[in-house]
Amino acid sequence: MSQDSLVSKKILVPFILITALFALWGFANDITNPMVSAFKKVLELNNFQASLVQLAFYGGYFTMALPAALFVNRFSYKKGVLMGLVLYALGALLFYPAAIYQEYIFFLLALYILTFGLAFLETTANPYILAMGSEATATRRLNLAQAFNPMGALGGLIVAQHFILGALESDDLDVNGNPVYSTLSENAKATIRDADLEVISTPYVLLGLVVILFFLVILLVKMPENRKKEAQVAVIPAIKRLFRNKKFVGGVITQAFYVGAQIMCWTYLYQYAESIGIDNQSAVNYGIAALLVFLIGRWLGTFLLRYITSGKLLMLFACGAILTCLVCIFIQGLIGLYSLVSISFFMSIMFPTIYGIALEGQGNDAKFGAAFLVMAIVGGALMPTLQGMILDIGGAGYTDTLILGVPEINFSFFLPVLCFIVVGIYGYYIFKRNKA
Repeated sequence: MSQDSLVSKKILVPFILITALFALWGFANDITNPMVSAFKKVLELNNFQASLVQLAFYGGYFTMALPAALFVNRFSYKKGVLMGLVLYALGALLFYPAAIYQEYIFFLLALYILTFGLAFLETTANPYILAMGSEATATRRLNLAQAFNPMGALGGLIVAQHFILGALESDDLDVNGNPVYSTLSENAKATIRDADLEVISTPYVLLGLVVILFFLVILLVKMPENRKKEAQVAVIPAIKRLFRNKKFVGGVITQAFYVGAQIMCWTYLYQYAESIGIDNQSAVNYGIAALLVFLIGRWLGTFLLRYITSGKLLMLFACGAILTCLVCIFIQGLIGLYSLVSISFFMSIMFPTIYGIALEGQGNDAKFGAAFLVMAIVGGALMPTLQGMILDIGGAGYTDTLILGVPEINFSFFLPVLCFIVVGIYGYYIFKRNKA
């Protein structure tokens, strides 16, 4: 295989199958983002309670990433993928009993278990892709695989829009544009709640069946083994080596802030749209636009990495994200919403680029490095919860009070700004380090 080849033809089919997993967990991520708003309305929650959807979802990553790495270290990448698919399917299928019992905690538990599976998949698939070829092309190869993640995410948003949000009776408005659900009797609410929770659970159950199909295909296909990179590694010495490496430690910290920013921008896009009079189902169109912009950025970024060093490109994209985020804070209305959508272009290369930089040169330690980088996804659990607390300052609405002259929904996007500053600093550090 030539030095510039991304992947050998001999392992093209396994590469495609593992790359397809990126779309599969992208689907789960983005069918879940609109659920914050959906659960808030169906179960009559405040913003903080609704944000627990993201706490459960991304908390599962933090809990299971290191056990997943230990599992892969003991067995193999393929068995790690299979275990991830089992847990993914189990969590998705648990939505069926959760809808029957109608307890919010059961939905959170189902999401938590589902993301055990996603943690296994991300901890395994990312370094597996890196190992499927030359280290010189590893970051480009991972950016290519990650480019399929937003394709799955688009599917998740489309399903959320047409089969969930569009079918929720609790989201109906009267002729004056006021919510009907909150004015109904308890019996009438119970009837609607039954129907709406079934609407929410059905796509997850169907997703679980699709995941089982993936499990069977990968079980039957012969997957490549890289005995050098899949060799068992002593855990404690490997972790000590990783945390003596400033580039790796900086990557883990930066990844936590980046994922927090991404989930805030994608989760609260719906609340931002609602604050300027756009209903939830229509707001999904802006979520879809954000993912399309993200996808364009990912493909363009993968191309640009051939000519611009990863640290420099990361720094430049972070600056773009900061500027567009500031526009969405200080300019209200559609211009602010368009700016919020455009942030996705600059976020596009961040996750795989930070990931590739942090694991570059880590050798067999990369499987544990991957675990810590996946654990960093916990930023997606903590940051949206903080943003939800900001939104609750003036009440359950999104424009109840002004902070620095803007509604609290606008002000809350200072949190992503801080996160992108951290990403920019890391990019600058890597750029100067490589230049030196």
